[in-house]
Amino acid sequence: MFEGTYTALVTPFRDGEIDEPALKALIADQLAAGVDGLVPCGSTGESATMDHAEHERVIEMTVAAVDGRCKVIAGTGSNNTREACKLTAFAARAGADAALLISPYYNKPTQQGHIDHYRAVAEAADLPLIVYNIPGRTGVNMLPDTIAAMAESPNIAGVKEASGDLDQVSRIIAATDDDFEVLSGDDSLTLPMMAVGASGVISVTSNLVPVRFAEMVSAAAAGDFATARAIHHELLPLMGALFCETNPIPIKAAMSIAGLAGGMTDEVRLPLTTVTPASRTLLETALRNAGVID
Repeated sequence: MFEGTYTALVTPFRDGEIDEPALKALIADQLAAGVDGLVPCGSTGESATMDHAEHERVIEMTVAAVDGRCKVIAGTGSNNTREACKLTAFAARAGADAALLISPYYNKPTQQGHIDHYRAVAEAADLPLIVYNIPGRTGVNMLPDTIAAMAESPNIAGVKEASGDLDQVSRIIAATDDDFEVLSGDDSLTLPMMAVGASGVISVTSNLVPVRFAEMVSAAAAGDFATARAIHHELLPLMGALFCETNPIPIKAAMSIAGLAGGMTDEVRLPLTTVTPASRTLLETALRNAGVID
């Protein structure tokens, strides 16, 4: 159901507000590149700094701009289960194809708490859910048995797995049915994860180089690992540079340097701050070496 390359969209800002023309330009660029789907209002989209009206606006804009040409997986996660239910119900009404929900952060729920949280959201909204396991941001790792238990719910369709543990990825795939999608949440681990059975990626890097990233994923999906490996090694230095500071600081800086999305700014919202001069130099070098800029 959800396979291939899904771009975790940045949310362009200008003078403290959502830069709607830049967001529309970014979506148009992604559609032209042929990605399989877009993910607005995730961590990369700085959803934690947007109010509910802004959150809903970005989802509505993305669904309208896509107009059925690719899938839209709307970020609707929260550490507040009631809030997650409301955001997910809105995404369903807006016409999203699925919702991506980060596991509850700060609260540090038990494994059973995670299961109950996601089941509550699944019951509240008639929309496929992709659970998002990123212990580096949430403080708790959802274990393979926990994810397998969630997979028994009809509306829970997959997991964005960003634990960085390939053994865990393998155990999740072994413990779930073939129709439960495992998507990489770590760009640099996309190819290794697909080698053990993952079906694609929700990517930060594909904001910047969607065509090349999608070519890697498509090659791996087709079993052409020689081609996929070559692209992986080509992109690896760029992927490393894009995580030199907290995401999405570097990707926004890189896109601004490259003049993408109609000339978007590198603006982020506090408590994030714009990229340091040293990191900007590193990004410029990586972009030049990758052929993104002259």
